[in-house]
Amino acid sequence: MGLVLADDVLGRGLQRIQQEVDAAFDAFLPVPQDSRARLVEAMRHAAIGGGKRVRPLLLVTVAEMYGASRVAAVRAGCAVEAIHAYSLVHDDLPCMDDDDLRHGKPTVHKAFDEATAVLAGDSLHALAFELLADNQVSPDPFIRAELVHALASASGHNGMAGGQMMDMLADSAALDLHTVTRLQQLKTGALLGAAVEMGAILGRVQEEGRGHLRAYARDIGLAFQITDDLLDHEGDEAKAGKALRKDAEQGKATFVSLMGPAKAREQARALSDQAVGHLAGHGQEAELLRALAKFVVERDR
Repeated sequence: MGLVLADDVLGRGLQRIQQEVDAAFDAFLPVPQDSRARLVEAMRHAAIGGGKRVRPLLLVTVAEMYGASRVAAVRAGCAVEAIHAYSLVHDDLPCMDDDDLRHGKPTVHKAFDEATAVLAGDSLHALAFELLADNQVSPDPFIRAELVHALASASGHNGMAGGQMMDMLADSAALDLHTVTRLQQLKTGALLGAAVEMGAILGRVQEEGRGHLRAYARDIGLAFQITDDLLDHEGDEAKAGKALRKDAEQGKATFVSLMGPAKAREQARALSDQAVGHLAGHGQEAELLRALAKFVVERDR
């Protein structure tokens, strides 16, 4: 597939999933006519109208490859995105990264207040599992339980939250490339991997048939984070919609600080190519995944 056609396929895919996810969160989060309104408005601020929606796109694409319902897959994708959104709300708080801008708009604690931001994050976390436990995702309770387990495992101390803890300590001079790789496999890679895994679960792919998908997710997860480090090092804040250069200012160990920009970029591209290679057994149905593997290293935000 040529680059222009690949970009066209990915552009349509991203635009469609962004619209579907925003519409779904709009339906999931009606503003109540009581004092909870401020909390729900904060949740909507975090969940609607921002982000690339790479995680739900991964989930939906894999699920559809194996014949699962797109409606069910979008709902499951929103569960992953709710976890991602909650993590950003909490990550932006003064007690963590202390950021004022996210997706080109004020962070939740700036638009509302810190206490509301904490509750909004807590509520988005709960919403994720409420969505997965509903039989609209699948009438099969075993499928629903497997989806919940996959997302919970990727979200906690053995996944995203564990990686965030490691990241908070990433200014230590003792951190080497192996440790930073492990950190990012948890902080960023775990949710990307969960999205791919959950798509396979909805598609009823047997455990032994998911190895190539897990390898694909592992490689694009690392490529995604290396590119994030490169963008933090040399990107455009206006395009990124958030503050950049913070890692260097805080003395954090990153792929860029440990490898240098040129080698980091080379490694990201190699991982992208490797991810595409894991899809060799698939045909046209995996073109969006191939295009996405290229996008994660060519993006500018």
